[in-house]
Amino acid sequence: MTTSTLPPFDALLRQAAPLQAYKDHLAAFRAELVERFDADEAIANLLHERADFIDHLLSACWPHFLGEYADALCLVAVGGYGRRELHPHSDIDLLLLAERSPADNPACSERIGALLQFLWDVGLSPGQSVRTTVECLEEAVRDQTVITNLLEARAICGNQALFQQLQAQLTPEQVWPAPAFFAAKLAEQQARYRKYHDTAYNLEPNVKEGPGGLRDIQIIAWVTRRRYGTSNLTQLVSQGILSQAEYLELNRARNYLWTVRFALHTLSGRHEDRLLFEYQKQLADRFGFVSTVGNQAVEQFMQQHFRTIKGVERLNEMLLQFFQEAMPNGQAAVEPVAVDASFRSIGGYLEAVDDTLFKRNPLALLEIFLLLQKNPALLGIRASTIRLIRSSLDLIDDDFRYDPLACRLFLKILREPQGITHQLRRMNRHGVLAAYLPEFARIVGRMQFDLFHIYTVDEHSLFVVGNLRSFALEHPDPRDEHPFAHEVFRQIPKPELLYIAGLLHDIAKGSGSDHSEAGGRIATTFCRRHGLGDDDTKLVSWLVRNHLLMSLTAQRKDISDPDVVHQFAAGVGNVEHLSYLYLLTIADIRATNESLWNAWKDALLKELYVVTRRALRRGLHDPIAQNEIRDARRHDAERRLEQLGLPRHARDAVWVNLSDEYFLRFAPEEIAWHTVALAGCGAADLPLVLLRPESQWGSAEVFIYLRYQDHIFANSTALLDQLGLTILDARLITTNHGYALNSYQVLEQNNAPIDHLMRQTEIAHHLRAGLLNPSEKLPRPARRQAAQIKHFAIPTQIYYQDDPQGRHTIMELFATDQPGLLSKVGQAFTRHGIRVLNAKVSTIGSHAEDVFYITDRENQPLTTEAAKEGLRASLVELVGKN
Repeated sequence: MTTSTLPPFDALLRQAAPLQAYKDHLAAFRAELVERFDADEAIANLLHERADFIDHLLSACWPHFLGEYADALCLVAVGGYGRRELHPHSDIDLLLLAERSPADNPACSERIGALLQFLWDVGLSPGQSVRTTVECLEEAVRDQTVITNLLEARAICGNQALFQQLQAQLTPEQVWPAPAFFAAKLAEQQARYRKYHDTAYNLEPNVKEGPGGLRDIQIIAWVTRRRYGTSNLTQLVSQGILSQAEYLELNRARNYLWTVRFALHTLSGRHEDRLLFEYQKQLADRFGFVSTVGNQAVEQFMQQHFRTIKGVERLNEMLLQFFQEAMPNGQAAVEPVAVDASFRSIGGYLEAVDDTLFKRNPLALLEIFLLLQKNPALLGIRASTIRLIRSSLDLIDDDFRYDPLACRLFLKILREPQGITHQLRRMNRHGVLAAYLPEFARIVGRMQFDLFHIYTVDEHSLFVVGNLRSFALEHPDPRDEHPFAHEVFRQIPKPELLYIAGLLHDIAKGSGSDHSEAGGRIATTFCRRHGLGDDDTKLVSWLVRNHLLMSLTAQRKDISDPDVVHQFAAGVGNVEHLSYLYLLTIADIRATNESLWNAWKDALLKELYVVTRRALRRGLHDPIAQNEIRDARRHDAERRLEQLGLPRHARDAVWVNLSDEYFLRFAPEEIAWHTVALAGCGAADLPLVLLRPESQWGSAEVFIYLRYQDHIFANSTALLDQLGLTILDARLITTNHGYALNSYQVLEQNNAPIDHLMRQTEIAHHLRAGLLNPSEKLPRPARRQAAQIKHFAIPTQIYYQDDPQGRHTIMELFATDQPGLLSKVGQAFTRHGIRVLNAKVSTIGSHAEDVFYITDRENQPLTTEAAKEGLRASLVELVGKN
């Protein structure tokens, strides 16, 4: 919309219904902007034109509403409006500048109020302050955010002399000199980063305020304006503050972020700066991304977004460091100290001896990180050298990558006793890691569109290495959660192989093929390139290919079954491989989503490690038999019961009704606890409900004993869900005399233990009451489904597997997680006369991946397709199709 076609706002105010006329013109203009946006018009034009449009509107309203006070006050645009960067639903930030306070003049205040009310009524969102020039100056002295707003202020209409008078009093010589302003803006940014957990890689990033967002670019502009008097990014190039390449990168990033923000405002119909899940798919379509095998359009779009904001964050970091070094109290006057022939230290920061260093010696691009690693007193790299690294990345080509000296340098970094994770992160931040490992470049900024993986793949991989390094500490913190992992770590001969596997385990994500197999091939190439021996190469490749094996076995299979353990042991091969895999598994799970780690998973993986190590030491040719396990557990339980003083006849009276299967599926500690409880249980105590707050599995055990009924599983799980508990595992036994013996491993929903007596009593009483008087309608779940879940719904899928020994049927359920899911599954089982022997419950973000070991009423596996299909249909009906 050109100036000649702008609406006659002053004439509209004289109409009978000016309010509606203004609304209509605003809506029409907004629709025109969206149409031009969809036609890919330059985003800067659209933002500037909206600001100009609002200027025109306010210029008409000002004399109409202010009347005789219009020339006494000045209407000033501040904030984004002052910069002429107005998005469809941005606030209109205004300063009403007066010589004397309007509060002392009721008539003037009334007119100002009428103007602001009109702006609200027409659909604008004015953010206003009314101050005198003296008040502005006082506020600016007290608050750096006020001086920041005033830096980019521009007068729209009214008393221009008043505005110029204020501007003349806001120079760095009078208010906020450059060093103090810089320190305040740096502290503000650090606080803002902390709010977003110091990462640009939030799943729903804020395009304005988040790390690497528009605010990071604005801070560069504000600081340079205060320090150098520049008014735009272009001037930074002419003054030698920005290189042309850096300017182009910042400008591209700003235009991109403007475009995303404009689209968010348009899609949401409000001032929305968060890239929420509900908009990510729509924006991926809007920007033309197309899904391919293993690479969703939304993941491609978010990778572009994360790479962009990470680039802004790195440029912001480098430039702010550059400004800090150049400040009068910075490092400019510090005497350089030679470190070696290539680098010197200035104030603890490494600097290249000259600008030709990397051209003369490209290997120095790796040497600098090894030097920092060997000299922990060094604080980092000077901004000028960071800039030199960034501009020299093209020197890392295939000749460089295959240079034996470069390969030795990289391995040295991985073999140093300290600083490995820190330097890998620094290499990633400055682009060196992606340049040296092109496969790693493909996962930089790559996200997975789910609620499970909360980090991008590159960040996750570096977190894995960091976790592995924590196991290496010689004197770990007494509060450390992994004392057993520290013991295992001391047994591995070459920790660097573990770090390589951690770095590469997800490197083929998004490749369109099985990322574990493709990653194994990449790992083989990497190891051979770096001169590792055949055995080491095979180990690293095996770890990458099988990095999910242990977690899947522990969480989805019955590890009390010796056949399962033998099969896993056969796949692992030897204790050394087992130790490496155990450590990688823990580090991987914890680096995926810290909130999903709990004591239950810790205990489960430790148990699998211990029983597998025992099987490997015994020899795969001589697998332990079920009767050996049964007899060993009975003997251990007998010893525990003798120590507890339980008479043998009382023990035998309980055990006579327990099958061999019971002794195979429960540990001696559990058997002893159950036996004591059942020995003292009479008919009046039924249903018997007990809670042990801490079991050997790191969770609480809820024990239920009562006459068998088909609906017990459905009722029990519904009641536990109503209590706000997370069910991790269920083992259900029917005794020889027709009683149900059910054991549930549970935690609070936040993974906390159940350690308060009142809470334990509440759980036991609520369960017993619900089982004693079951209602026809199952209790409603306590929790509500998270709003985000709807964006990650998956089709409900049921798969069946036959137990090799014909004991039961294994049913796998994949579904969208929802409150009361297990009780719905239990209803389906009741409907079809299904008995549950064991349930392995796993929630991965928004997805439930549960495994059930089931039989029919006759304790036989499901053998007919009709039975399986009937059960499948009921599950889909009760759980939902997605």
